[in-house]
Amino acid sequence: MTQKLTATVVQAAPVLFDTPATVAHAEQLMAEAAAQGAQVVVFPEAFIGGYPKGADFHIFVGARTPEGRREFQKYFDAAVALDGPEIAQLAKAAGRHKLTVCAGIIERDGGTLYCTAVYLGPQGTLLGHHRKLMPTALERILWGYGDGSTLKAVPTPWGPLGAVICWENYMPAMRMAMYQQRVALYCAPTADDRPTWIGSMQHIALEGRCFVLSACQHLRRSQLPMDALHNRLPDGENTVLMRGGSCIVSPLGKVLAGPVYDEDALVTAELDLSEIPQAQFDFDPVGHYARPDVFQLAVNTAPQRAVHAADGASTAFAALPAAQAPAA
Repeated sequence: MTQKLTATVVQAAPVLFDTPATVAHAEQLMAEAAAQGAQVVVFPEAFIGGYPKGADFHIFVGARTPEGRREFQKYFDAAVALDGPEIAQLAKAAGRHKLTVCAGIIERDGGTLYCTAVYLGPQGTLLGHHRKLMPTALERILWGYGDGSTLKAVPTPWGPLGAVICWENYMPAMRMAMYQQRVALYCAPTADDRPTWIGSMQHIALEGRCFVLSACQHLRRSQLPMDALHNRLPDGENTVLMRGGSCIVSPLGKVLAGPVYDEDALVTAELDLSEIPQAQFDFDPVGHYARPDVFQLAVNTAPQRAVHAADGASTAFAALPAAQAPAA
């Protein structure tokens, strides 16, 4: 395993409702990070597709409105498919710059959107993805629920890399599922810009004995104007909707870079992987410091599907294209 690497977390905002422009912006940021020596790059939650901070989509309990449905369609149309041209373009850019990339996207699958992190490799390929398990509060009107089939970390020359999105980081069982995979590079794309977030990232680095790479958007009202989406946050061109706070933390909880607030930034640090076993000397949460005789965690990694073909009934799906036919 290669012992040292340079990692960058991106603090920037997308071009809302203009996915081609956002993809081009992401390519530019990858190029800038690579020029600074980065080998791993992490983008914020929902960078491709956008995080509609403050939007309410005109919804209230028991009813939806035509205006809200039209706004949701705009958001839906800005989302991307895992096998679509946008992800292929980003993967090609990762390959061009020899980067391993974790990028937050809004994924469209059928009629459902997911808050997803994709993993792109230096060979220009999609290595895997993770769908957010538990959208928070009003996010649940926009995004579907992920399942355990996307909890798998991906191999890199520096050890396993995986993503835990925003408030998933407050789910102890989720964190343990990642630690069990010996994640060395724990990516935390987020929309949480509160000062308390940094303490959480330090705790997770200490708990997991891993490097934590957290990326948050720096988003101003001018980048999410009131006429784009009905918004409950204060108006004003310079109103800050997300102030950032991106950071990189070592396995013993030391903040190596950041947090940076109120500006776009490429937050970069050199990581020494030898710090992981040094940190595990006195604490390994799924090894010598675990007590499986007292505590055990069961993780269901099976894909969850709404429809399964029963034995002898597979002909019911014979007319569907292979990509749409549900697996038995």
